[in-house]
Amino acid sequence: MSYCNLVHRLYSIFFYRRRRKVMLYNMMELLEVADKNNFAIPAFNVSDFAMFNGIMDVSERMCAPVICEIHPNELKHIGTDFIKGMISRAEASPLPVVIHLDHGATLANCMVAIRAGFTSVMIDASALPFEENVARTKQVVDLAHSAITYTKVTDDSDPRKTEDLKDRCDWHYAPSYHAMNVSVEAELGTIGVINEAEGTVDMAHIKYTNPDDAVRFAQETGVDCLAIAIGTCHGAYPHGQQPDLKIDVLKAIKKAFVENGIKTKLVLHGGSGNKVELLKEAARSGINKINISTDIKFAYYNKMYEILNADYDPEKKALKTLREPNAIQPECIKALEEVAAERIDWFGAAGKAKLY
Repeated sequence: MSYCNLVHRLYSIFFYRRRRKVMLYNMMELLEVADKNNFAIPAFNVSDFAMFNGIMDVSERMCAPVICEIHPNELKHIGTDFIKGMISRAEASPLPVVIHLDHGATLANCMVAIRAGFTSVMIDASALPFEENVARTKQVVDLAHSAITYTKVTDDSDPRKTEDLKDRCDWHYAPSYHAMNVSVEAELGTIGVINEAEGTVDMAHIKYTNPDDAVRFAQETGVDCLAIAIGTCHGAYPHGQQPDLKIDVLKAIKKAFVENGIKTKLVLHGGSGNKVELLKEAARSGINKINISTDIKFAYYNKMYEILNADYDPEKKALKTLREPNAIQPECIKALEEVAAERIDWFGAAGKAKLY
């Protein structure tokens, strides 16, 4: 091998590894490492750039891989141009980052997200009969896994080079650094419903995920991640009404996936407000992603209420003085970061960015 070729090869490998450190990941890439190393990554729902920056900052301080989620309703509110800023911030970070659509209800929701630059989307058809859930999920999987661009590869030593025989021998094309297959998450089973106004939890609404159904669903859809129902609820639990999660159901599903050679990763929704030890056990027992929304938003907006309320004149029904966002939000972000840091520690994700 000539000196020039050797230098080129070393540069190519170095450049590839360097790019991977600052690159957006899809969910399967991110959770594959979590699964092999027996931890879970908190997926934080964000509604504005201040929240997003706070999650990125605390994750960087803790050297933790990060998943930032946006619900379709939130995406409609903030607009898809917001995603360009998220991508720019993520690509400047040393962390592996996933930008994920949470609870997409339709194919249109998912396509909007894919076109905007999300690296992972969820199609939630869990309220439909099994066969319809399979059909809708497979449709999104087929489309999302096709969301890839290609770049010309001329160097045989380039690690991006495809293993596909035709591409490798004839065309020398490989996945680009700047695009990837978009991962897909689905849900099987239903989680509980909290009536915050009445202070009640409807656990009867839960349909626990059946392990045999989960195996069949993963095999028929090819989905990358599967949210399972083991007893959690969306929202804030009324005082003293935290459920006991069915860790035995989780372990049975994980065992069935391993025995059937299924690579689909397991996800837990409704991670806010649950018993800490049960969440930790779930993270050790096969759950690789735990959704956190209510916990960080309560921290953020409760602090905002506290700050604004201190300046509120009840007689005039107005603020006594004008408060600019930069005088309000820093303390709110700090409160959010404190909660996020706890969850990163609980789930074993602190320090794990070095594994990527």
